[in-house]
Amino acid sequence: MAENSKRWLLIGASALFGSLSTLALLKLLSRRDAQKNVTEGTRTSRVNGRGNMSRKAIMEPGGLVGSDLLNDEVVSEQLTRNIQFFGLEAQRKVTESFVVVIGLGGVGSHAAHMLLRSGVGRLLLVDFDQVSLSSLNRHAVATRDDVGSPKAVCLQKHLLSVFPECQIEARVQLYDSSSEDEILSGQPDFVLDCIDNIDTKVALLAACYHRGLRVLSAMGAGARADPTRIRIVDIRESSNDPLSRSVRYRLRKDYGIEGGIPVVFSLEKPKVKLLPFKSPTGENENPSDYQIVPGFRVRIIPVLGTIPAIFGQVMASYVVTQLSDFIVHTEPVVNLDLDHYRILHQRLLEHEELLYGSTMQVLVGVEEVMYIVKELWHGRSARDTSQINTGRKMWRSINDLMLVRWDREKPASVSNLVLLKFSEADEHESIALDSIKEEEPEFYSKVITVLRRVELDFAL
Repeated sequence: MAENSKRWLLIGASALFGSLSTLALLKLLSRRDAQKNVTEGTRTSRVNGRGNMSRKAIMEPGGLVGSDLLNDEVVSEQLTRNIQFFGLEAQRKVTESFVVVIGLGGVGSHAAHMLLRSGVGRLLLVDFDQVSLSSLNRHAVATRDDVGSPKAVCLQKHLLSVFPECQIEARVQLYDSSSEDEILSGQPDFVLDCIDNIDTKVALLAACYHRGLRVLSAMGAGARADPTRIRIVDIRESSNDPLSRSVRYRLRKDYGIEGGIPVVFSLEKPKVKLLPFKSPTGENENPSDYQIVPGFRVRIIPVLGTIPAIFGQVMASYVVTQLSDFIVHTEPVVNLDLDHYRILHQRLLEHEELLYGSTMQVLVGVEEVMYIVKELWHGRSARDTSQINTGRKMWRSINDLMLVRWDREKPASVSNLVLLKFSEADEHESIALDSIKEEEPEFYSKVITVLRRVELDFAL
């Protein structure tokens, strides 16, 4: 009898717990449905670019706003891994941000997709083109049912199903001088340039540069296959990329812009050339006869879909870390091979022998020298402050560079070596650190900041 009582007691408790859980779930779903209805009511105006919501307003008055999104249980749970990574306040900066993505093909669609999944609260998606069958090998979300629909609307539709609280405006529109004010207004926190056409790309980058808007530009992703060679650098440092070269030349020639624009590019040389454009009969034809918009290319560049997708992922990662103020030290482009690092290591040993009579206090090998030269000093003297022609030419020669101790009283360790020119090294050896600190406080602070990074990287 007692056993039956226990059994009925357990059944009753389980039923009560299940009822409470069900009520809580129904309450949550009811609130979510109400929010969804508000969101649905604003979508039409967003598609046509007629939304007139404030920068941080994610829903109609009375609904959620950017700064309140993370107070929502469902949203905070959806973004919980980001919150754990960045911290709550840093993630709030991302959620309150407004990002414009122009060009929604293989690169732009993936960038926008991951910006949304990372919690960016407002997106403006701009592209004049439509989804085609041939774009399905690289587009982030498009399906066969989307073929023929505008890329901006297609992307908006799919993204809202992932994060319906995000304010997403889709513009089926070509970026040019006449649409510049309209598209770049609203004080965006970041602009992503994922445009194929050089004229339009250069005009957009120049507009962002002169408006003081943070912008990240995608260079050539077609005809490449090696994901390990993708980098983010200032445009003046990009190499092996014909599109970078053309954009760099046009920015300098037409707008007087030498640098200051970060780009995503690949160190890999294109594997194949542009293909001839063939008609359905197999005859070579003029691609311009098939252009929807003059100056925009037709499908004549072979593309391995994974590479533009990775370009887009890299762009999204860069933007989100920038928005959250999360410090990332990107790998610099330094064109030195292992023999160069061996030479620098040998040079250090010879200098130590000459100056201190021994190499016993040299606590670094070739691998550490590579880290110091490449990661810390980017292949340049610690005293080099030039902004012109940095990058491609600077990396190619180590004929006048050497590693020396920063503090002569400490061993030549990974946290106590600076890269200097020969003449600078001689002068450094003759000056006390206190004198450098007093006479050159900016240089002193720069070096100390870099060497402290070593302590973090090596957990010293």
